[in-house]
Amino acid sequence: MILSRNTPSGASATNVHEARIALGKRLRELRRQAGLSGKQLAESLAWPPSKISKLENGRQTPTDHDVREWTRATESEGETEALLASLHTLEVQHADWQRLFGTGMRAHQRTILETEAKVRFYRVFESMIIPGLLQTPEYARVCLSHGAPLFGLHHDIDEAVQVRMQRQAVLYQPYRRFHFVITEAALRYRLCEPEVMLGQLDRLMSLSTLPTVKLGVIGFETPYGVAFPKHGFWLLDEDLVTAETFSAELNLAQPQEIELYGKIFESLAGIASYGRAARRIIMRVIDDLTPEAEEEME
Repeated sequence: MILSRNTPSGASATNVHEARIALGKRLRELRRQAGLSGKQLAESLAWPPSKISKLENGRQTPTDHDVREWTRATESEGETEALLASLHTLEVQHADWQRLFGTGMRAHQRTILETEAKVRFYRVFESMIIPGLLQTPEYARVCLSHGAPLFGLHHDIDEAVQVRMQRQAVLYQPYRRFHFVITEAALRYRLCEPEVMLGQLDRLMSLSTLPTVKLGVIGFETPYGVAFPKHGFWLLDEDLVTAETFSAELNLAQPQEIELYGKIFESLAGIASYGRAARRIIMRVIDDLTPEAEEEME
């Protein structure tokens, strides 16, 4: 997404939904074991009955306070820590932007920087946007500015851009490897002014020659195979897949999910153009965009 490292598959969203439903079912079991109806529990907690229903049916995620109050009212305090552990796992797996940006955009970029410091092999696919590790400051500022109004964030965009640029130091560390695959559409979407985009395209040309970086571009004329660009995602070593929606960041760590995304990435990487062929696609976009940029400068 624009705000974070830069939307999820049905399978990933389903796993998060199933985890929320499982937590709700356990809460319902505790209520029934206590011999309480939903209405009786709601009255004892001074909650609207609709909240009980939403929590039990996975339509609302409880807070830590909700869980503690629930176990207290159902006399099942022994289950509190297990329920909180399940809740916190769910929160990591499905981290909504409103919560992540509670302390500002700069703080979240700093968190990403700390996470990426441990990663040795990055596999990144983006269909709509240039990946954050390859962005120029001007392009990054536009991207962060696009997303900020959704969450009322404006005060620390410049600071967030600075941290995003700091993250790019990893590109020059010889013990790391980066495999980026982007679509030609990501090179052409009008997220910014032509002059800014030309600077970004020039940056891509330069970064594509780094010994640590492998950059693939899927041209418009390329036929897709098994996988096609439903959404962007990042594979960090063999440990984590991150994908982004408009409302949340998904962090997927199940072995079967990592294996699936690994196969999808290999399929997309297998049809991409590299080296001179990739740079020819980028130059084609530059040639198309240059006259427009020159007109705006006149």
